[in-house]
Amino acid sequence: MTEFLTTPQGREIAYNRTEGQGPGIVFLGGFRSDMEGTKALSLQQWAQSQGRAFLRFDYSGHGRSGGAFEDGAIGDWFEDARDTILALTDGPQVLVGSSMGGWIALLLCREMPDRVAGLVTIAAAPDFTEDGYWASFDSDTKHKLETDGRLEIPSEYGAPLVITRRLINEGRTRLVMRDPLSLPFPARFLQGTQDEAVPVDWATRLLDHADGPDMHLTLVKGADHRFSDEDCLTMIEYAVSEVLTRIP
Repeated sequence: MTEFLTTPQGREIAYNRTEGQGPGIVFLGGFRSDMEGTKALSLQQWAQSQGRAFLRFDYSGHGRSGGAFEDGAIGDWFEDARDTILALTDGPQVLVGSSMGGWIALLLCREMPDRVAGLVTIAAAPDFTEDGYWASFDSDTKHKLETDGRLEIPSEYGAPLVITRRLINEGRTRLVMRDPLSLPFPARFLQGTQDEAVPVDWATRLLDHADGPDMHLTLVKGADHRFSDEDCLTMIEYAVSEVLTRIP
């Protein structure tokens, strides 16, 4: 059942929570996605079968949460995740971050490591506003974005994707791949080799950049960015299970 939480910033966040033993599992969705996606629902079902607490939610401007997508930025969605976790969970959690959710998860690992028991990322896209969008724009496109404040770019997932000047500029204050990144808990990174949204070398760069005692990267030949066929869903469950067994 969907419920709503009002954050300290006044944002209305839609969430679905199931009770169970800890450490709980928190699913962090991607850019323009919502908590009703295949991966989130499948993982919740698995968590329930294990008697494990589980939380999924929509960032502001996403899904059923309040606000407009175009008004948001990485810092806003990080705050949504942080405040939702602090309000609705107890103790350290296992974070499962998909695409942009991987970036959000890494920000949480950096800002509140005492509330993170383990990490699983799926096609993690840290710093994608800078290293993906901005880096791919030519000089004319960059000028248009700076002048007009927004761009519309084609999206294979439906309506054109709006990129705002604020999304790029605010994202620069949330980068995690430029400074040391400590992950002092079990961490598993999953990545498909046919992912056209997040390059494979982003996954290897994250593995090289982060520092931690227990980090594994799994590349899945042929898997795309959705990473949601039956085999991929099983791999996510296995990664979460492995992290849970390796928590001290």
